[in-house]
Amino acid sequence: MSAATRGLRVVVVGGGVIGLACADELVRAGHDVTVCDPRPACGSTYAAAGMLAPGGEAWFGEEALLRLGIDSLERWPAFAASLEQRSGHHLDLRSTGTMLVAADRDDLAEVHRACRLLNASGVRVEELDGRTLRAAEPVISGRVVGGAVLPDDRHVNPRRVTDALLAVLGDRVVRARATPESDGVVLDGGSHLRADVVVLATGATGIPHVRPVRGEVVRVRCRQAPIRVLRARVHGERVYVVPRAHGELLIGATEEEHPVGEGDPLPTLGAVGRLVETARALVPGLATAELLEVVARDRPGSPDNGPLLGPVSGTGSARLLIAGGFHRGGVLLAPITAATVRAHVDGLRVPPATQAFDPNRFDSHTARDSDTDRNEEPCA
Repeated sequence: MSAATRGLRVVVVGGGVIGLACADELVRAGHDVTVCDPRPACGSTYAAAGMLAPGGEAWFGEEALLRLGIDSLERWPAFAASLEQRSGHHLDLRSTGTMLVAADRDDLAEVHRACRLLNASGVRVEELDGRTLRAAEPVISGRVVGGAVLPDDRHVNPRRVTDALLAVLGDRVVRARATPESDGVVLDGGSHLRADVVVLATGATGIPHVRPVRGEVVRVRCRQAPIRVLRARVHGERVYVVPRAHGELLIGATEEEHPVGEGDPLPTLGAVGRLVETARALVPGLATAELLEVVARDRPGSPDNGPLLGPVSGTGSARLLIAGGFHRGGVLLAPITAATVRAHVDGLRVPPATQAFDPNRFDSHTARDSDTDRNEEPCA
């Protein structure tokens, strides 16, 4: 009898988009699933831009990560359609592509390098001069010198995704911290949940080799909104502008290393100021945008920027699976991660694109040795 037939007791520790997507997939596979997180959907997912853009994130030396992202991107339409149908929530999934924008010749050289990598990897990309670029997106500055369009990229509103996942999971989500034990987890207050499998998806803390990488985002409302996601280099400074419903835009791109133990993430004036000024140089109409929200969260970074995905060894009766270290790709990689975790739980063949991201590739430590005192960061 297969694991899927008899139904296993599974506890998912961490309620961001990764943990919730894994839980949903396992519930649909017939397992008895509990998600533990004191404030689900309030960590890095809360600040995520929702760019489903493996091409926009691609860089040299990370070809395996690009292949993983392409695989997951192809799963997103079916993933979104199923979730929308079951939850009744509209996810605002858009297929308008990404525009890479360069403000000067040095910036354009970097775009050209990225395009060479994408062409070699079979990703569709169309390089454009400045005039054609501005004609395609009239809101951008008249000073940009060129760029490219990635027509297959998509984007989605991550908060809508997690709202939908929370709706379908219902009371399977327990708002409490959980610490993995040999036969399950222990909740705050001492309650014990026995499990056959524990999935550790705790974001920026609680997983070996995963470190917090601070990022700030600014949410505004603007009458002059681009159609596509804009990913730009403006005199060496990176920025992205992501359109959402009702004229809202999300502006981001900051990355700062912060050691564990400095407290809850807070935006800094310097980082937000640079971000806003760079965005205004790219889209001048942002000068009159309405400021809605400024948020800081810690992304879960790994030594090679790739996720840790799969089983780790342990001595107890509960199998332990890791789903962490997704850095900027948590929303993009949610569908393939959910499918991979289900494959490991049910003893099925895992997607080939995930095989490069074994959690034991750095050393033999397991997540059971780590500090799991925090599952997700609090909402603003």
